[in-house]
Amino acid sequence: QVDEFLKPIAAGDHITTLALSEAGSGVFFYFPETRIVERDDGQIQISGRKHFVTNGSFADSYVVSGNHCGAQEDEFSCVVLRADSANISWSGPWRGLGMRGNSSICMNLNDVVIPDTNILGKLGDQIWYVFNVIAPYFLVAMSGTYLGLASRALEVAVEHIKTRQYSHSGARLVESEVVQHRLGEMWAQVERERALLYRAAKDFDQGAETAMLRIMASKANVAACAVDTVNQAMTLCGGAAYRADGLLHRLLRDARAAHVMAPTTDLLRIWTGRSLLGTPLLAS
Repeated sequence: QVDEFLKPIAAGDHITTLALSEAGSGVFFYFPETRIVERDDGQIQISGRKHFVTNGSFADSYVVSGNHCGAQEDEFSCVVLRADSANISWSGPWRGLGMRGNSSICMNLNDVVIPDTNILGKLGDQIWYVFNVIAPYFLVAMSGTYLGLASRALEVAVEHIKTRQYSHSGARLVESEVVQHRLGEMWAQVERERALLYRAAKDFDQGAETAMLRIMASKANVAACAVDTVNQAMTLCGGAAYRADGLLHRLLRDARAAHVMAPTTDLLRIWTGRSLLGTPLLAS
């Protein structure tokens, strides 16, 4: 797996992606219905349907989750499928409100057969994958993405305010105390989330016990920050910001995906609360 996948990925020669979501389990992606069956010839067989596969049909490989025979309720497995594996088909196309640069379509697995060497870890042990891989790396990446989006919306608002002047009075928008106040609030919100995200990443690098709390809270907070900051920027930029071909129009559509991209904001809040209370994180 290191030679076949990790080294090419690190070299920029191979794109891989996650195929975890399903219509039946929704946000509870760790309860997949996709079936993984061990065969007697050293291969495994996969059947099921995955939804919202990022870069669907464009990636070189896919990390696919599933249940195998005899698995307990809280167990799931992950395998790596090469894009050229037989019996994989795609359905779509992707028509999203936002994130239009992505192909987030459905993956159909019709008795796909691959070597058992493509299993990640061992069958049924992938709960670690949620909190050792998806949570720290995926959530930090998503937080950084939407923090960048919020930062850009703030920049657009500042640029507009600095240059806007009313022809009838000569008054400049930059002189409005209401505008100054709103802009100050926006900046503070973005910087709060930046500080939390950087602290979360630093905690994880240093192995701090509070790392996962901060990482989960960061993605949830940044999602809210991105939506709110773009909304505020659109208000400050007035009617010009409402053009269908404008930058803020795209940022607003893209920002809204932050709340629903798994793990969702609500699920992350629940996990954070359960962590503080010392109760099991995963439940249906």
